[in-house]
Amino acid sequence: MMRLTEVCLSRCPSILLLGLLYVTYVLIGGVVFWKLEGGLGQKDLGLLLQSKERLLVTYTCLNQEGLEAVAQVVHDASKVGLSLRGNYTTDGFWKFTSSAVFAATVVTTIEDLFLMAVLYDVRIHPPLQWSPLPLLPPQGHETLTDYSLAGYGNMSPSSTAGQIFCVFFALFGIPLNMVVLNRVGKYMLVIERNISDFLERKTRRRTCTRFFVHLVSFLSGAALFFIMPMLVFQQYEGWTYAQAIYYCFITLSTIGFGDFVADSNPDKAFPEWYSVLMASWIFFGLAWLALLINHSSDILERLNNHFKQRWGGQRPEEESGSAEPETPESQVEEEDEIQKPPIPQ
Repeated sequence: MMRLTEVCLSRCPSILLLGLLYVTYVLIGGVVFWKLEGGLGQKDLGLLLQSKERLLVTYTCLNQEGLEAVAQVVHDASKVGLSLRGNYTTDGFWKFTSSAVFAATVVTTIEDLFLMAVLYDVRIHPPLQWSPLPLLPPQGHETLTDYSLAGYGNMSPSSTAGQIFCVFFALFGIPLNMVVLNRVGKYMLVIERNISDFLERKTRRRTCTRFFVHLVSFLSGAALFFIMPMLVFQQYEGWTYAQAIYYCFITLSTIGFGDFVADSNPDKAFPEWYSVLMASWIFFGLAWLALLINHSSDILERLNNHFKQRWGGQRPEEESGSAEPETPESQVEEEDEIQKPPIPQ
């Protein structure tokens, strides 16, 4: 019986075991955050209702609609960094110094995604790796932002226990996340390389084939991770198409300002599958965007080699395609063996 179990585990792709461990870890985190922070949410709701009733009793000239209008004005002002306290207002977020900090934040968060891709040395030939995210319960957005590079800032633990748990949860979850993303990235790139090699053998036109594979990968990814989500967000969130596209890029590029956050409007009722769809979209969308960045690097590198060959008299390095397509699992395991350090004598 023990031998049979070992055989089954050896035949089971490692990515399935890692995926199961990953999803289990995220779901456990979601449950813990829900238990630690959910009670505080009910308490905050009770305090809010009491404050609302007290305001309506104190200011009898203010009815329900008037109170909501005042609250909306205060909410809109706070979103742009303005305050209505006293007889003066602040200058808002967009002063010169804060604007410069904002610009630095944008480019450094984009750089984080690029460095993450470079860290795993993603290339279509040979295939290596890159990055994606998890499946979450409807109330589990804390686990999503703990793992990812994109933190919206609209949701965070407020209890001491929740904050301490968040530190340790992220401490172990981030390495697990990178391992899973590394493995998923390898599989996706191996599949893309096999398609490219197959077409090269059929057409005997290597350059055109690779350009075609890059183009199809870009167009299909743009449709899957930008166009389709844009339509979904326009319908369920009520955003314009421009706002939806903006949100898609800000999220997948890991910037995450928090000015637009899907599945967070308290005035809307979202279906149960919406959060799961959101998490899946971010997971694989982050992977695709990292792949796109490395496709661009791959194209620039090939152009550099072409110009060196043409004007520098250097011969291009020979690239050998695989004789016959391998399975993604075998190629991933082979790369792992190659990347292992030599055993000291």
